[in-house]
Amino acid sequence: MFDGTRIKPARRIVSLWFPRLSSDRFLRVRPVDGPFVLTLKESNANRIYCLNVEAEKQGLHQSMSFADARAFCPLVLSQPADIPADERFLLALRRWASRYCPWVGLEGRDGLTLDVTGSVHLFGDEPRMLSDMRQRLMRAGLTARIGVAKTRGAAWAFAHYGEEACPEGPLEEALAPLPVAALRLERKTDIALQRLGLRSIGDLIATERAPLTRRFGPGLVMRLDQALGAQPEEVTPLADPPHYAVRMTLPEPIGLSADVMAGTERLLGPLCDKLTANGVGARVLMLSLRRVDHAAQQVELRLARPLNNPARILPLFERGVTAADAGFGIDQLRLSALQVETLPVQQISHVSSGGKDQLEDLITRLGTRIGLENIQRFLPADSHIPERSFLIAPAAFSEPGGPWISLLPRPLRLFPPEPIAGQGPQPPRQFRWRRMRLRTGRATGPERIAPEWWLSDENWRSGVRDYWRIETREGRRLWLFYTPQNPGWFVQGEFA
Repeated sequence: MFDGTRIKPARRIVSLWFPRLSSDRFLRVRPVDGPFVLTLKESNANRIYCLNVEAEKQGLHQSMSFADARAFCPLVLSQPADIPADERFLLALRRWASRYCPWVGLEGRDGLTLDVTGSVHLFGDEPRMLSDMRQRLMRAGLTARIGVAKTRGAAWAFAHYGEEACPEGPLEEALAPLPVAALRLERKTDIALQRLGLRSIGDLIATERAPLTRRFGPGLVMRLDQALGAQPEEVTPLADPPHYAVRMTLPEPIGLSADVMAGTERLLGPLCDKLTANGVGARVLMLSLRRVDHAAQQVELRLARPLNNPARILPLFERGVTAADAGFGIDQLRLSALQVETLPVQQISHVSSGGKDQLEDLITRLGTRIGLENIQRFLPADSHIPERSFLIAPAAFSEPGGPWISLLPRPLRLFPPEPIAGQGPQPPRQFRWRRMRLRTGRATGPERIAPEWWLSDENWRSGVRDYWRIETREGRRLWLFYTPQNPGWFVQGEFA
């Protein structure tokens, strides 16, 4: 007779270890025949970070100097390691592993931990679930070792140092033959225990705890208790990134631009509230308009600055919404922020920043027509060379620079040097430039500018330049220079 008592399922933890995560990720995209290694620079020396099976067969190993590896195996191929790409790939594997259970956490830089308690029956039984994991990872070209146990520490130990098959019997007996490094200890602690003759977990279990705690601290005993289940250790899954998208389904189709703008206004409110709560602003917004014939119109809005103010964003959609084809009517609106950026903390004051906001909105409106990257601004650069005294950057992706520091006047227009006829170090009294015959009225100078010797520039191979400010009788105010090493006169700029 059933008494209503709920039977709690036995806890099962799966540890997935990818010993060749970096090399497998690279070889999935660019397969290589033969030994292959990824190198990482450490202490001014390139060392092996990850390697494939063929490289291991040649006697190479991780942390080995790449120079020694080339001596052992001259045919080895190498590429620099990409740590951020490996981290993104591991996060993608974490999302894939959520098909087996919702509780998936990271284990170091090359492993995952899954709490499959209560979800094993969805795949039949535990062996079938593990077999499905192995087959899928094998088809993806990934080398993986799997450990299963009642505790997270024991599962990690079986995946790294034990058999991949699920051990049966008490944990003490299953863990006893494994080395002490299987307890996730630091390298120096592992070496110190081996010097004392404590080489296996069974040796630690049989040793008094008080001397171990005095010698190595409470961390060693804590790791042992976590592996045996005497001390709990939970699997902490990573929080899913916030999803910035809202949707509205209409009972009746709409087709007027004013109605679409009204629906967009209703969607902007909750979307901007979510952006504000997370301290971010939208940089790229996408408004999807689904028509009754199941076709879709998309209105993309790229902002000059990250925003979360619906009052400023809404008018910027007007041009795209007006150009959209409603067809026989629109029955669904979906607004999503495709790209967000963290907003800096701002001091609230009575001073209005309306002028700056209007400029950014103007850049956004122009950017929707010609592209944000085509609206550029000049920024000051730290160089006395005229051609290098400024930078050109997209206005939407840069901030205005500081004050332009110039001890002497500089021309409003600057262009590549154009040769003119002239002899001697003094400015010519008359010369011909751009099909105009000009006469020198007033000359101010010279200002000698030397090339930056640490940079290679073909335009400055002639050496120093003596610059003159020339006011012509015809009204032109030009910037000329003379090259003493290779005598010649050139025009490079024009004053206002």
